[in-house]
Amino acid sequence: MKVERVSIFQWWVRVAVQLSLILLGAFSDRVSSIRSVSTSPPVKLNTENPHQVVISNGIVSLNLSKPEGHIIGIYNGINNLLEPKNKEDDRGYLDVVWNEPGKPGIFERIDGTHFSVIAANENIVEISFLRTWTASMKGSSVPMNIDKRYILRRGDYGFYSYAIFNRPSGLPAVEVYQIRIVFKLDEARFHYMAISDTRQRNMPSMRDRLSGQSLAYPEAVLLTHASEPQFKGEVDDKYQYSSENKDNTVHGWITQDDSAPVGFWLITPSNEFRHAGPIKQDLTSHVGPTTLSMFVSTHYAGKEVAMVFGEGETYKKVFGPVFVYLNSVPNKSQFRSLWSDAVEQLSNEVRRWPYDFVGSKDFLPPNQRGTVTGRLLVLDGGKRAQPANNAYVGLALPGDAGSWQRESKGYQFWIQADKDGHFLIQNIVPGDYNLYAWVPGFIGDYRYQTKITIKPGCNINLNSLVYNPPRNGPTLWEIGIPDRSAAEFYIPDPNPKFTNRLFQNDSQDKFRQYGLWERYTELYPNHDLVYTVGVSDYHNDWFYAQVTRSTPEKTFVPTTWQIQFQLKNIIMPGNYTLQVGLASANNARLEVRFNDQNAKLPHFSTGLTGDDNAIARHGIHGLYRLYTIAVGSNHLVKGKNTIYLTQSKGIGPFMGLMYDYVRLESPPIKST
Repeated sequence: MKVERVSIFQWWVRVAVQLSLILLGAFSDRVSSIRSVSTSPPVKLNTENPHQVVISNGIVSLNLSKPEGHIIGIYNGINNLLEPKNKEDDRGYLDVVWNEPGKPGIFERIDGTHFSVIAANENIVEISFLRTWTASMKGSSVPMNIDKRYILRRGDYGFYSYAIFNRPSGLPAVEVYQIRIVFKLDEARFHYMAISDTRQRNMPSMRDRLSGQSLAYPEAVLLTHASEPQFKGEVDDKYQYSSENKDNTVHGWITQDDSAPVGFWLITPSNEFRHAGPIKQDLTSHVGPTTLSMFVSTHYAGKEVAMVFGEGETYKKVFGPVFVYLNSVPNKSQFRSLWSDAVEQLSNEVRRWPYDFVGSKDFLPPNQRGTVTGRLLVLDGGKRAQPANNAYVGLALPGDAGSWQRESKGYQFWIQADKDGHFLIQNIVPGDYNLYAWVPGFIGDYRYQTKITIKPGCNINLNSLVYNPPRNGPTLWEIGIPDRSAAEFYIPDPNPKFTNRLFQNDSQDKFRQYGLWERYTELYPNHDLVYTVGVSDYHNDWFYAQVTRSTPEKTFVPTTWQIQFQLKNIIMPGNYTLQVGLASANNARLEVRFNDQNAKLPHFSTGLTGDDNAIARHGIHGLYRLYTIAVGSNHLVKGKNTIYLTQSKGIGPFMGLMYDYVRLESPPIKST
């Protein structure tokens, strides 16, 4: 039941309309929408206070500082849902982390300097808080013009927020690492957090964190003096609640202990304005209570996904809108239904996307966008192509195959193909793109060679496309599943001293437990992992991450894993091929040797690679990397062979890598 205040007259009107809906049936959705607007109070804008702006629709009220544009209060009744003890600029705000090239990073809350009204009538109010960059701001403010917008419509149980980032010509160079909207909720009321159907629970407080014991990674805290017994001895870390972009669609908090619980939800109806593709991981909600809308970050990817602008480089992009949705139920026993209602509201917002009520000309409505359709097939060394079942297919700025996962400036549009490989990408912003794809079960990345130009109203049919995954010969053996994740490998139980009880009986999210990297030394105290092809099972015998080993002296040493396998014959001369897919790398150097662990120089080295920190941040993948390694037949022998995989960086506990998939191919079979 949504929060709403109505008069007796309005109540009788709604009863009459509801009876009409039952009779009209087929028109119920449309009439319900009309009813909500026609019977709700008009939207009102109040700018009388020189330091505040208030917009209200009788259901939701929004108080903002003027001209800064920080959200001071969000009301669905008498009480402010934001933390009243915080300063006014530390409740609801947009922030950016950036630096000038070669200089330290700067955290900046964006303060508007000019307030204006974009639209104001009884059905909708849209207001703007613009910060225009000037030369006097050099070194203290990110060189961008930033326009923060808020929209409140009649009958809505929430409001929309978006931001326009604009770099006209002539601005200095800058590197941007984070763009996000932050909501800090009332700590006295919001105790229950929900991220997904399975990841939701009562949460500890910020006070519990501050009185706890910091662990090896700064964000991880052991709750040693928790205010409630249920939390004592648990680990809390905001990264345990991260999600992939494709799943990071609705999350938030509930005032579980209120007599009439209220839900506060951040709904993201589209990923088009997020960077780095559909499986980029990022933060959601966490102890505070805090709810985030992440647009840009280096989490789980590193500086490779930062936005880097050269001197004078121009740029413009709309981030959002996102929808802040408020709901409530009349009694405590129904509080969990607030989550299912928020999920339903997400579906409504997705159906409405792209919105047709946004005031900025830079946000394009449906009739100014385009569509791309087609079918993707996979030909993996055989004679007959097969449908690219559930392939991820998307449009992103032009680049090399796979560049989409590092691309941070443009819009991206992704869907999953059906079981027959058919795809339909709608509502594409006009511009030049490449079409990219990757297919679960196959290595590598696909890129359609021809640049695609989207024009308003266009409908481009690419017909059938064929992806030829990297392959030089038949498979001799393989380890893992090529899906860009290490989830299929052995994930140990956490140390009982460092658990999060939310994940104790959740095999799917077991990797989110703290300190799993430390279990490697316990499992392999004296020697490293040895995997025997045909005997070992990668589900149980291949550790999820190749990490360093800790020593009694509290130092860390590199590790060398072995893959042992038999060859009945050696094809001479000829090149075998080792395909190595990495799901993650963090300050790692993978060295590969064949049948000679002590060879001074490795047969192959990745060089120092990766900065995604997925090991420390409880991720099961970061950025994907594929290495195709030629193996001369002179490096192999008839009978037993051993491949040595050395992660040679051993300075700290978080240096390491995760494998996606390993495959050995024989030399190509010559046709006769």
